[in-house]
Amino acid sequence: MSLIPAFEIGVLNAWVFMIIFPLQWLAILIIPGHIAERTGDTKGVQTRQDRIVAFLINGLWGVATLYSIFLPFRVGTPWLWIGLLLFIAGLAILVLATVSIAGTPADKPFTSGAYRFSRHPGYLSMILVYLGVSIAAVSWLFLLVTVVTFFLLLYQVKKEEAYCCVKFGDAYREYMNRTPRWIGIPKSEARR
Repeated sequence: MSLIPAFEIGVLNAWVFMIIFPLQWLAILIIPGHIAERTGDTKGVQTRQDRIVAFLINGLWGVATLYSIFLPFRVGTPWLWIGLLLFIAGLAILVLATVSIAGTPADKPFTSGAYRFSRHPGYLSMILVYLGVSIAAVSWLFLLVTVVTFFLLLYQVKKEEAYCCVKFGDAYREYMNRTPRWIGIPKSEARR
C-alpha cells in the first residue's frame, strides 16, 4: 500500500465499486412502499450529536466516492481479486437487505432475509465495499476512511437500536437477542 495516493481518472478505478450506493438509493426511491421514509424515520428524535455523526458519515461517503473516481485498481495483482470478493459479498448483502426492507410491513422491524444474520446489513455492506476498494486499489487512505466510518457507524447503530427498542418494544429486543449486530449465525428461533 502506498502512502501517497494515486490520482488517475480511468474506467478501472474504484468508482466502479462505489457506484452501487447511489444505485441502491435510486432503487429505494423507485420501489413502491415508501421505503425511503421508513428507513430514515429517526430524524425527529435526533440530538445534535446524532446529526453531527450522520453528517460525518455522509461526508466521508461523499469524499470516498469522489476519491474513488481518481483511485485506480491494482489490475493484475491478487489485491484486485481479494477486493473484488469483498465487494461482491458487500453487494450481495446490500441487495438482500434492500429486498428485505421492501418486503417488511411498515409497522414491523426489519428481521427477515439479510436481517436474520445481521441487525445492520446495510452498514455491513458499506464496510465490506469500502474494504474491497481499499484492498483492490491498495490504498491506505481509503482504508483510513473505512476505519473511521466503521467507528462512526458503531455510534449510529447503538442509537438506532435504542430507537427501535422504543418503537417496536419486546419484538425488537427478542430480535436483538437472537441476531448478531454485524454478522453471524442467528440463535435458534425454536428456543423462544
